[in-house]
Amino acid sequence: MSFFVHDLGVCESTDVGPGTRIWAFAHVLPGARIGADCNICDHVFVEGGAVVGDRVTVKCGVQLWDGVHLADDVFVGPNVTFTNDPFPRSRQHLTSYPRTSVGQGASLGANSTVLPGRTIGRNAMVGAGAVVTKDVPPNAVVVGNPARIVGYVDATGDVAPEPTHLGGTLPESRVPGVSLLRMDRAVDLRGSLVAADFEDLPFTPRRFFTVYDVPSTDVRGAHAHRRCHQVLICVRGSVRAVVDDGERRQEFVLDRPDVGLHMAPMIWGTQYRYTADAVLLVLASDPYDPDDYIRDHDEYLAEVRAGSPAGNGGGHALRPTRR
Repeated sequence: MSFFVHDLGVCESTDVGPGTRIWAFAHVLPGARIGADCNICDHVFVEGGAVVGDRVTVKCGVQLWDGVHLADDVFVGPNVTFTNDPFPRSRQHLTSYPRTSVGQGASLGANSTVLPGRTIGRNAMVGAGAVVTKDVPPNAVVVGNPARIVGYVDATGDVAPEPTHLGGTLPESRVPGVSLLRMDRAVDLRGSLVAADFEDLPFTPRRFFTVYDVPSTDVRGAHAHRRCHQVLICVRGSVRAVVDDGERRQEFVLDRPDVGLHMAPMIWGTQYRYTADAVLLVLASDPYDPDDYIRDHDEYLAEVRAGSPAGNGGGHALRPTRR
């Protein structure tokens, strides 16, 4: 046997990877799949339909029910609770159970609860005691009941530094393919005006849309474009914008109508923490095309690794315009 089972543990599954350790009072049922080099701690119960990847840590007091899938390198803290029946009744069993997925490298804090059928994205961090009622995007940090996004981890998987604020001098982007654009702003007794010529943009817009009345708890974006460039301008209120090229990640606070955030193709963008009065204007280089969207982060990373072109990056400053 290439894996270890404590004298007081019970493992009835034969599908367990080499180097895995199953400790005292843990019970693994027949049919469960556990990968290599995992640590299944005391008082863990693994049902026959559960799937556990490689190098996973499951701390004490956790039950992995049918339908729970843990990817590689997941950490499950003490007494995390998974559920797999949205409307449970005694002695009534589902013919099949909803799949609850925890993505590669994600961590679930102690005493957190995950409702049936939820997906927790790659490298996400669920805070202690949080109740996950909706899918958690990749790299997001969520806390509370119900769990809400409070930030994102950086490219190394650690908690990200403070977001980049737009000051008097525009900060530099750390993500290739992302840049900040300054537009003319005029303020006098009659009010304020912001203007730019389209030919001064990195592309000629062919479409625009606005996003507003977004509940502060909701997330927008969470996708990339294969061909389309975009410029995001928060014309009122403020929005947090996270940009990601598959290797580097940076978060900006968009709160000035005279500054735009340019995202080249193959940049993964997410917007969250909309203020109640926020209005986000988006200028796009191409007409709407559903086939241009990549909405799954794992698919996005695969295309980045395959070398999909990433458009024009680097800094770009608008030349002054007159109005």
